Amino acid sequence: MSVAFRTVRATRTYLAMESPAALQVPAVPALRLDIEARTRCTVAEYRRLYQLVGDQWEWHDRNDLGDDALAAHLARSAVHVWTARVGHRTAGFFELVEDEDAGVEIAYFGLLPGFIGQGLGGALLARAVEVAWRLSARRVWLHTCSLDAPQALPNYLARGFCVVREESYDARVRAR
Repeated sequence: MSVAFRTVRATRTYLAMESPAALQVPAVPALRLDIEARTRCTVAEYRRLYQLVGDQWEWHDRNDLGDDALAAHLARSAVHVWTARVGHRTAGFFELVEDEDAGVEIAYFGLLPGFIGQGLGGALLARAVEVAWRLSARRVWLHTCSLDAPQALPNYLARGFCVVREESYDARVRAR
């Protein structure tokens, strides 16, 4: 099935945290969130997580990778995928990538639609940041955009990230 796309103007915001002491851990959410490392995340599992979380926010980058390229990416020792569950239900995931400057990028982060707005995003982000610092990061960084969830940027700022820069760009979104 072919998907039609159109181009829209979007804003990308880069954020960074320079010290573990900057992390602001939120109150414990009412729902128990179990977060675990996926040491051998398969391509199929990753694509499922990526689609379930990112489809609503126009995530396309990983969809453009073939299975072999995505498998090679996931096999890199610098890539770390973690999943979040509430009971037996997948709630979200995050992907950390160690960069060449001793930084750790939170490359992908998010919740499935049914778990947004329940206080889980702050807890999941705090865990992602804690894991990143344990990887001997010199800084933890990420970027978000105006196509992401409205809660994304406020969550990043509330956890202690600071805006580093912003840029406008043309984004490819599904024609609806």
